[in-house]
Formats: sequence, structure tokens, C-alpha cells
Amino acid sequence: MPDLVPIPLSTLLKRAYHEPGIQQAIYDLPLKEMYRGSPGKDLAARFHDLWVGTPLGPAAGPHDQMAQNIVLAWLAGSRIVELKTIQVRDDLEINRPCIDVTNIGFNIEWSQELALRQSLLEYVKASMILDILREENALGIPDLSALPEGFFETVYDLSVGYDLRGIQTDAVTGFIEHAKRAEMEVDGLRAEIPDEYARYRNYPFRTDLVKTATLSTFHGCPRGEIERICRYLLEEMGLHTVIKLNPVQLGRERLEHLLYDVLGYTSLQVNQEAYETALSLPEAVEVVRRLEPIAQARGLSIGVKFSHTLEVYNTLGRLPDRLMYLSGQPLHVIAVSLVAEWRAAVGTRYPVSFAAGIDRRNFGNAVAMGLVPVTVCTDILRPRGYARMSHYLEELAGQMGRVGATTIDEYVMAARPGEARDRDAAVMRNTALIAAETAADSRYAAIQNCGSPNKIASQLWCFDCIACDKCLPVCPNDANFIFPTSAVQFGYRDYVLSRGDLLPGEQHVFSIAAEHQIANFADACNECGNCDTFCPEYGGPFIEKPGFFGSRASWEARPQHDGFYLEREDGVDRIRGRIQGRVYGLAVDRATREARFDDGVVEITLGLADRELHGWRALDGVAAGRDPARPPFRHAPDHIVAMVNAYRMAVLLEGVLDTRRVSFVNARYAGAAPLTGAELRSGPSQARHLQAPRHGRPRARDSA
Repeated sequence: MPDLVPIPLSTLLKRAYHEPGIQQAIYDLPLKEMYRGSPGKDLAARFHDLWVGTPLGPAAGPHDQMAQNIVLAWLAGSRIVELKTIQVRDDLEINRPCIDVTNIGFNIEWSQELALRQSLLEYVKASMILDILREENALGIPDLSALPEGFFETVYDLSVGYDLRGIQTDAVTGFIEHAKRAEMEVDGLRAEIPDEYARYRNYPFRTDLVKTATLSTFHGCPRGEIERICRYLLEEMGLHTVIKLNPVQLGRERLEHLLYDVLGYTSLQVNQEAYETALSLPEAVEVVRRLEPIAQARGLSIGVKFSHTLEVYNTLGRLPDRLMYLSGQPLHVIAVSLVAEWRAAVGTRYPVSFAAGIDRRNFGNAVAMGLVPVTVCTDILRPRGYARMSHYLEELAGQMGRVGATTIDEYVMAARPGEARDRDAAVMRNTALIAAETAADSRYAAIQNCGSPNKIASQLWCFDCIACDKCLPVCPNDANFIFPTSAVQFGYRDYVLSRGDLLPGEQHVFSIAAEHQIANFADACNECGNCDTFCPEYGGPFIEKPGFFGSRASWEARPQHDGFYLEREDGVDRIRGRIQGRVYGLAVDRATREARFDDGVVEITLGLADRELHGWRALDGVAAGRDPARPPFRHAPDHIVAMVNAYRMAVLLEGVLDTRRVSFVNARYAGAAPLTGAELRSGPSQARHLQAPRHGRPRARDSA
């Protein structure tokens, strides 16, 4: 399984500092798509006894396990961040790809993909970055005094599973205790704050990250233990607690009537075992009722969340596991119906949060039902990604304006026609009406959600895709990035090491047509497959585009993974990496005006200005030319030095280090003078008389 590698706080902050001025974005989220409030509207809500600036947040999943995930969600308007589920088993092997949102939504994910300690530090880093961005007014709000009180108030909601024994371990309990009081972690990270933000090295950062928890009752959480786990979270951990319940609580007959008869998703097969292992709705009601006095005695609250994903058999074949978890449009109808059933049983006595198929068009309905938070995952895996979230809030503000509401409570009262004596009565009215409307809405039906993103007859390779940039925002971790190049075409020859001599080889043409290229930051890519779903070309950006690691250590830790790492030191830029499993290196030295390329057998030195051969040596110690003392060379098979790899690496070295665009790879060099090897790929050619047309584009596995 590919390993996620946390990005250093210094890199995250340097990018956040330089990127807005360079490309009008932070972590590739355009500044224009960030949420700056809604004039005349206060979207503040209460979660337990905590005020939050908006009721919106990412659901526990791919959008909230790395620091940049949380920052992106916050910039787009989220103020309740449900952190990705933690558990004692933090070394899970998850098959890939693991996400499929071709039309509705499926995944095979479990919990966090980082070690527990790494997860804790990611959440602390995210909180520190948000403190700094708030102080710096990174949102660019013209008049901060005009914002509603509490606009920036944010809750980090801990998601935890899956059994009591695991939660009681030192590892998980220690994680929770440190998340509640993160002074040590904050102080340990202060030294990583770069010079651009040096004034924050003694800033009083937030340290009480976690006050609430959502228990994930999935992936084998024992039904009989759910109540005991909640007692532990309330009594021992002192956390407001929410029980995340499963869609099968609606009952087999009602759920499958909605799924098959009403919505028409007849190709899906529900895992029948799920009905047996989950709490029933009456059982869940009784559990919450028994927990209520325990919570109240400690000044805490107990609530529920609807709903988990629905466990179905893999009948589509796009994901590798036997079972997969349904989300998106059909789950929205099921979960809204389940909220109505819950409310019919217990009224508004307990807080209810929500996650199931939320999008711009139904977010306002969820708020009108009194649901807090309203969390989203599947929709922001689609084109525009996190940028979609700010439009939920804008749409909600528009709906509030149409009914004359300026606050969420006023909106709840006026969202649907009919008298309501108070907010609770309005919530009950709205829930019943919206559940009926949702079940009858044809946009959730299978016939409306069976298409696939369009593909064109084109194969991705290392360079020169159609540059639609769809792969950037659909990546939850911002792993895909743009780097600049220059259009170029020139002729060149390979070299052949034969009987101790280095001789000119076959003629070729090197060509790049575009000035806009895509690469992948391997440290932040878990190969979920989502960028492949939405890429119009075949091959998958995370597979075919060049991958870069943040350090030599992370590159060495993935010996089976092709990709590169970059270094800059004492006037020399270096790129080293694997291409089809073979290691190559290129070093560009400005002082000597030379470039050294090696393929593990031969090191060749070229002039930057003319690409002429200045010298070579065999990497086993044989001197340039011939060495009679080492006769094996004279009888060894010829070795071809494929110079295309040198020129491709030169393009990558120059382009990815070019801080005209900032990425996680080059952010540490932002603000420094550029060092490039531009001449190596644009100067006179050793075969400059050659004017052959460009060859057909090879697959990336045949190149970089």
C-alpha cells in the first residue's frame, strides 16, 4: 500500500505564504472560491454547547486526515471538521484504488492511513496554520468587523472506532488526551515555523483541539459494546459524544423499497449480514436514553449521526474488494428517511448530525431540518473539489434571503410553510416535509445517476496532456500539481558504450509542445484513483505523470515506486529517481556550466550551452575511454545510454524547481534565486541538423 508521508509544517506554511501572490490560491484552492461570509447573514450554529461559524464540514474520510485537507476545508467555509476515524490498528493494508465516484459513490476505506502519532501532529499542524491564516486575514476579507461574531469559531470533532479494548489502549487514549491538551506538540512544532512567519514562533496557538467525539459504529464495531464505548468517552475522556449509526437501521423492507423500487438502483446488492450486526433503531434509541443522564451529570451531551455508508457487494468491478461502501445520491434519500424515523421516535431531544449525499442543492434542506453539522464527502470528490463547499453556504444564504431570515434559527422557522410555535416544532415540520420531498425527487434516481465522465481517445504520458487541470481539485490531498515548461524540439543521439568506448548512437527527436505540465507529489498520494475517474485521457495522472517525493528518505522508503526527488545545494541542482525501476541521476552545476547524467552504468558530462559531450566515466571505476587493465568491458554487451531520460529529467528539474508556480515540492525554495538547467534542453543540439517530425508520444513507463 502506498504510504502517506506528512508534509513538514515549514513547507506547508511557506507554500501558504507564497502561493496567493504567485497563483492566487492556497494549496490550489483559488482565492475567489474561499468563503468570506454572506453579507447580512449569520450562519453560526451550535454543536453540543459549542458555537461554530457555519454548520458545514467534511465528513470523516479522505478530506480530513492530512493538514492540508483540513486547511482546504476551512478555507472553503467548513467550521466543524470531523477528523478521519482513528483506531488502534494504524497499519491497515487498504487495496487500491479505494474510491469510485464515477456517478454515485463507493469506497473501500477504513480509518486513518497514518500512524496515530502522525495523525495527531497533522491535526495540530492544521490548527496552527489556521491560527496563522486567520491572524493574517488570508481570506482577504475587506472588513473583518462586519463579520458575524464567531465567524471563525471552529470545532475539531474526533472520529474514533472500533471497539472498547482498542480505545482503552495507551495508544488511542493517549492520542485523545494529547488532542485535548496539545501544548507539547505545539511547542515541538514552533521551530518549524519558517522565517516568513517568524513572528508566530511565540504565538499562543490553540491547544485544546478536541472536545467532541463521534463513535464510528462500522467495520465490526460490536453492537453490545457501543454503549460501553460511549460511557468511556463521556466518563473517562470527558467528551461530548455522537453515535454514528448505520443506514440499515431503516429496516430491510423500507431500505430496499427505497433503494430498488423508488430509486431504481437494482444493480446494487445490500450485504444482508449488515442488518444483523448493526443496532436496530429502537435499540439505538434506548442506548441514547440510558447515556443521557451520564452525559448531563458531566455537563456533556449525547447525540446521533446519520449515517454511515451502506455496505453492498461489489457488482461493478471498479474497486478490488468483495464489499464496498455506498455513498452519494441514493444514500442521501435513505439517510434523510432515517432522520425522519428517528425524529418520529424521540422528537428533537437529542442533537443529530448528518453525512449522506450532501451537495449544493440539498445542503439548505439539511440545515432546515436542524442538523448540525452537515458534513460532506462524495460531492467534493467531484470536479472543483473543496471549492464546491463555499457554494453550499452561498446557496444557503440565498435561501435565507428568500424567506427573510438572517440567522439559522430564523431560517429553520421559515424554511417551509405552516405554523410552528417554536424552533423544535419547526424542525419536526421541516423534517417530515423534506423527507417526503427527497424520496420523491427524481434527481436521486438511478436513471439520473448512471453516466460516466467523458473520455477522449488519448493516452496520458509524462508530458503534454490536454491540461484541463481536473486532476488537481478532485485530489483530496492536493497531490497533483502544475509546473511550467517551455515548448521545445531538438534532435539528439543516444550513446553506446561498446568495448570500452563511448560512441554516438541512434538519432531521435526530443519534443515538448506545452508550457503547462502536471506532476504528482507522491508523499501526499495514496493512489485512491479519483483523479483517474475524472481525467479525460486514459492512464491515470497518479500513474502516468511524473511522481515526486518530498525527500530522499521518502523516496528510498518506496523502492518499488517510480519517481524522483530534488535537491539544491551549493549552486548545484540535482534530480534522482527511478524510471521503470532503474535509477538515474542528473546534476546541473551553474559554476562549471555543466550537467552530469548517470544511468547507473555510465556518467556523462555535457555542456549546458551546447549539450556537447565533455567527458564520461564508467561508474564501476573504469576511466573514460579504455582501460587495458579491465578487459571485461571489451567483451561485455553494448550498453545504450538512453539520453531521452537525461532530457526529460532536465525538464522536470527545471520546471518543478521553477517557483513561478509553488508546490509542495519546491515550496522550501520559494523566494530564493532560481537555479535551472534550461540550457541543457534548449541550447544547440549535438544533432542540430536533424529536423525530424515529432514521434508519437510514448507511455510514461517508457519515459519518466
